[in-house]
Amino acid sequence: MTERKREKDGLYIMQQQWVCVALLALLTVTVTLADGGKTEKQGKKERKSDCGEWQWSVCVANEGDCGLGTREGTRTGTDCKQTIKTQRCKIPCNWKKQFGGECKYDFEAWGECDSTTGMKTRTGVLKRALMDASCLNTVSATKPCGKPKPKIQDSQKPKREGKKKERNPTD
Repeated sequence: MTERKREKDGLYIMQQQWVCVALLALLTVTVTLADGGKTEKQGKKERKSDCGEWQWSVCVANEGDCGLGTREGTRTGTDCKQTIKTQRCKIPCNWKKQFGGECKYDFEAWGECDSTTGMKTRTGVLKRALMDASCLNTVSATKPCGKPKPKIQDSQKPKREGKKKERNPTD
């Protein structure tokens, strides 16, 4: 080998060593920064644990007693950035308002008419409750006894005669 070739090979090896050292340094810096970021994130999580759980009020309809509305949430804690917030909610309009607009019950059939009170009763078992609603497990409903409706037999029912549409054949 010539002297010149040995010199080139030596320079090439030194360049490879410097590239390896530079890559190793870059890798070390990257790992160090990544670990530092993780400790900061864990610290943030610890601060969040100082905050209490959100406590939500009942849903209040914007208009009337059902439909779209809002509820307010609050929480306590020394380092909480947000302690009050408002959330949109909805109160179904077909739920029985008598038992709270946020509680839905499965009702049994109406009982027999009580001749002394002139009322019928039935009970309902809690089927579903909206978020954080305080509902009773069972409720009782009453209504006045109505006059018994006579059942009309099929032969006595008036028949409806609808208009028959004429079909025009199209060619």
